[in-house]
Amino acid sequence: MDTIFAVSSGAPPAAIAVLRVSGAGALAAAELLGGTLPPPRRAGLRALHDSAGELLDRALVLIFPGPNSATGEDLVELHLHGGRAVVRAVETALAAMPGLRQAEPGEFTRRALLAGRIDLSAAEGLGDLLMAETEAQRRVAVRAMEGAVRRAIGGWTMRLLAVAAQVEAQLDHGDEEDVVSGADSDAAIRGQVIVLAAEIEAVAGRPPVERLRDGLRVVLAGPPNAGKSTLLNRLVERDAAIVSAIAGTTRDRIEAPMVRAGVAYLFTDTAGLHEVSEDAIEQIGIRRAEEAVNGSDILLWLGDDAPPPHPAVLWIHARADEIGRERSAGSKLRVSAHTGEGVEQLWRELSVKAADLLPPADELALNMRQRRLCLEAAGALRASAEARDLLLAAEELRIARAAFDEVTGRAGVESMLDALFARFCIGK
Repeated sequence: MDTIFAVSSGAPPAAIAVLRVSGAGALAAAELLGGTLPPPRRAGLRALHDSAGELLDRALVLIFPGPNSATGEDLVELHLHGGRAVVRAVETALAAMPGLRQAEPGEFTRRALLAGRIDLSAAEGLGDLLMAETEAQRRVAVRAMEGAVRRAIGGWTMRLLAVAAQVEAQLDHGDEEDVVSGADSDAAIRGQVIVLAAEIEAVAGRPPVERLRDGLRVVLAGPPNAGKSTLLNRLVERDAAIVSAIAGTTRDRIEAPMVRAGVAYLFTDTAGLHEVSEDAIEQIGIRRAEEAVNGSDILLWLGDDAPPPHPAVLWIHARADEIGRERSAGSKLRVSAHTGEGVEQLWRELSVKAADLLPPADELALNMRQRRLCLEAAGALRASAEARDLLLAAEELRIARAAFDEVTGRAGVESMLDALFARFCIGK
């Protein structure tokens, strides 16, 4: 396996640039650059030279012999002066050494995963932490990175193994006196399995991490000229959408992100909804608007007629400052994007809806992949409890165990690793 290197402290220029080297050739490469190496985990000042003997920089050098390093391999950190030319010169010197190459995105973390230094759930947490823009995103990502998911899966696995051991004992040694069997034993095992399945389903039923990471999808919908674009601009505090008195100005979806009180939102303005249109382009816009409504987390309905069925809808009486629109027959929230009337109340209503849709800050939260696998495990556990044949029950328990192993990366995850690490920076 090649020895890899990359700057892990962010793009220069900076006061200090931390360049990491990981792999079997890391210590030898550091010796070629700086001569005698300092003791492990103790910083030493060294003059770094290229193969021609030219001075590149005077840097702090730290070495972390494997397997007790971040990647599980020999690891070197070069704390360089953070100018672009300095970093480029040291990288050029390293690239000229046989067996060394620039790291791919996320390759340091991938090697840590393969070496068992972290599990897959922690790697996913690190990926979310690198992308975090809000405090809530940071807290959930840190919890995952520090092993919250791994500990939960580990606890469930131990309970599963205890049940599986009882089943296997009955299968292999059911006729022996020291093995408890019979109807009472079977009922006790089924009870343990059902309790475990219910606990897993309760955790998997919580809102997914993706809603924190990607933002709640808030769609503004209603008939043409209902004030959707004007309200969108007011909410995101910039001119994201074109506003015009001409009905049908918005022909396609317009998306605008916004962070408010630590919550990330993705607002979507849509084409006006109405039943009859002879304009082919407008028909496409209407179809896309309907798709956006169906895929939204929260719907802001600006029509005077009742909103379409939706689990989280706010019915808004828009343009409330205009003559003739002082009252509304059905909508509950009066809003004027021009005067600001009702806008703060709308934000309060949005925050209430968001609280129900986002993962709780103090509880374990799973991403969609982890949720799918946990529900798969819970389904297998329930199937095991319902099985009347011990062989079938044991097989369902093995299926549940395999799903747990996929969550932590012990099995069956190669197909998704490239996608995961592609969103990491080079030095991670």
